[in-house]
Amino acid sequence: MQAANRVFSSLGTTIFTTMSALAVEHGAINLGQGFPDDEGPDDVRAAAAKAIIEGPNQYPPMMGLPALRQAVAAANRRFYDLDIDWQSEVMVTSGATEALADCLIGLLNPGDEAIVIEPAYDSYKPVIEAAGAKAVPVSLEPPHWSLPLERLAAAFSDRTKLIVLNTPMNPTGKVFTRAELEAIAALLIRHDAYAVCDEVYEHLVFSGRRHIPLMTLPGMRERCLRIGSAGKTFSLTGWKVGYVTGPAHLLQTVAKTHQFVTFTTPPALQSAVAFGLAKDDAYFAGLAASLEAKRDRLAQGLAEAGLDVLSTDGTYFISADFRALGFIGTDEEFCRDITIKAKVAAIPLSAFYADPAKAPRHLARFCFCKQDAVLEESSARLKAYAKGQGG
Repeated sequence: MQAANRVFSSLGTTIFTTMSALAVEHGAINLGQGFPDDEGPDDVRAAAAKAIIEGPNQYPPMMGLPALRQAVAAANRRFYDLDIDWQSEVMVTSGATEALADCLIGLLNPGDEAIVIEPAYDSYKPVIEAAGAKAVPVSLEPPHWSLPLERLAAAFSDRTKLIVLNTPMNPTGKVFTRAELEAIAALLIRHDAYAVCDEVYEHLVFSGRRHIPLMTLPGMRERCLRIGSAGKTFSLTGWKVGYVTGPAHLLQTVAKTHQFVTFTTPPALQSAVAFGLAKDDAYFAGLAASLEAKRDRLAQGLAEAGLDVLSTDGTYFISADFRALGFIGTDEEFCRDITIKAKVAAIPLSAFYADPAKAPRHLARFCFCKQDAVLEESSARLKAYAKGQGG
């Protein structure tokens, strides 16, 4: 038999699938996968229902409904003072993961290199490799997740086509500083490279921090493809509506990739997201404030259970060091142990590295975008587990 694609055929079952199945098997609370356990804003969902009934329900334009593309351009201007041409510089995709694939496939050629900052979302590397390019990892330094600028500079070469930049960052919750972004921008200019900017958590920023799109920095407007997600902004992850903002000369090729991957995204959902992006400032501030309170609630519970909690300034996720509990074993063994014994599931942080052998093996990622009662119960279960560990 002929061999299938070597990249995808070599992939095993993801740790997310494994831990979710284990959680179901043991009746555990699943703080592993990153999705809210509510249903999103009533008015946005009502707008989708209305659009389904009234139509149209046939193929929308390949680039996306004009209303949504206009709303994305307006949001760029409103939040970041970016002047975007909605007709040539905005495209709608079936989720941000599709947007990432379109951007990477559209920009990369065999033999190119793409720098990936680790720990990283697990879709980046296989898509880069399937395009025939090489993923070059650069690891942040825990516990503060500082960016090693010398190692980052050394990772660039004459083969570097792009960097994948995720801020706010899954799984660490890091929000890159202006100084870090300026250093990245200087390297991109020096090596004539691009940036694929995964900014799906752009409105989920805490602790008085501010999200700064790389695209807003001098010299970056023509080098960046900026990806957003209605799923994260409106707690509607199942809708799978994403969008890409970028200069026309880059977006033209990315759009051709999108044309042959999904072509379009459900029009009613696009219409509802356009409505949502026009919501007042109170909605966006309230979303961040609500999640910050949930972060603090779970951080307190983890700390009271005896874990060392790492800071997180954005996203849905918080990481904790379990060594203080006296647990002897890897992060994967710890996550399996608490799923079975504490009945709380988490994700080992080493799963976000290209080479787990080079990853920290003492950290677990917990998701806090859950109901308060769920977070309280999870904390109580972990406290009971810690007592059993002798903590």
